[in-house]
Amino acid sequence: MQALDALLNRVSVPRLIDPAPTAEQREVLFGAAMRAPDHGHLQPWRFLTVEGAAREQMGELLAEAAKLSDSEVGEAAIDKARSGPLRAPLVVVVIARVQDHVKYPKSEQLLAAGCAAHGILLAAYAQGIGAVWRTGDLAYSAHVAKGLGLAEGEEVIAFLYLGTPQKEPRVAEKVDLAEFVSAWPGKA
Repeated sequence: MQALDALLNRVSVPRLIDPAPTAEQREVLFGAAMRAPDHGHLQPWRFLTVEGAAREQMGELLAEAAKLSDSEVGEAAIDKARSGPLRAPLVVVVIARVQDHVKYPKSEQLLAAGCAAHGILLAAYAQGIGAVWRTGDLAYSAHVAKGLGLAEGEEVIAFLYLGTPQKEPRVAEKVDLAEFVSAWPGKA
């Protein structure tokens, strides 16, 4: 697949089934992530892969976090949290490793980690792998961060669900670029 095809036509694929990406495909996914723009070469990201029975354990962690977040949370919300990681054969947890730096602000580091996540999505699309980026309130839970083993200065920025598309991915809708792009007329 041509790079511009992936950039212009990538879409989220939420319905995923086995098999998960192969070892060779994963090497491409994470290799693409490492090409993210990274001012200062800090590589402010890391990744956890969650698959097999570990997805059920992650689901229990998310269910616990849901209970802790709201004493009145309903069973439906807890069940949804518990079953979330089972929606794909592979979940990649994208973690921003933000550090104090005189020259490179934390906001740039977060953006770089987001670009790394996007690189994974683009590489997945280019290889015919279905992928969708999900977060939600539980992604930002201190309980989830602790359960996943995050260190100080680290935070979850994405749960990337990857697998085989259950059906043909939708076609990317065309966007009117004029709604998003304009020329700056210069200083008034």
